[in-house]
Amino acid sequence: MNQKTLSTLLKISAVLWIIWGIVHIFAGVMTMYFILSGDIASSVSGIADAVDPKTLQMNYPEAAGAIIGQHGFNLFWIGLVTFISAFFIWKNNKNAIFLAAITGGLADLGYFLFLDLGGFVNFFPGTLMTLVSSSAIILSFFAYFKGEKL
Repeated sequence: MNQKTLSTLLKISAVLWIIWGIVHIFAGVMTMYFILSGDIASSVSGIADAVDPKTLQMNYPEAAGAIIGQHGFNLFWIGLVTFISAFFIWKNNKNAIFLAAITGGLADLGYFLFLDLGGFVNFFPGTLMTLVSSSAIILSFFAYFKGEKL
């Protein structure tokens, strides 16, 4: 496989990480916004979007709000790290490939294990974003490891 093809694969991976990063930055901001405005139930139903929102309407303890707020903060910074990494992946930076894969990949692994497999989320946007990050990881790793052999 030639260098131009491998570079194209990294560029596609970078675009996927940009999309993934923007979605997670937005999700983090919205999650924190609802928590800071005292609407924990909206935050929870925004995350577990396949669950009937009426079943999630309750008086949550403040500690639960703090935990969900931390989750929102984590979504934000993970999205930001992968978003920034994408621009370095575009330029074939090895460290950015692994930083995005570790950060975004492990975040999505937890999402997949606890929310997807639990049946608590809809395909869009959550499961689709897991497929986006998996595709970005596969493409960038393939390009990186094939490129090392050239």
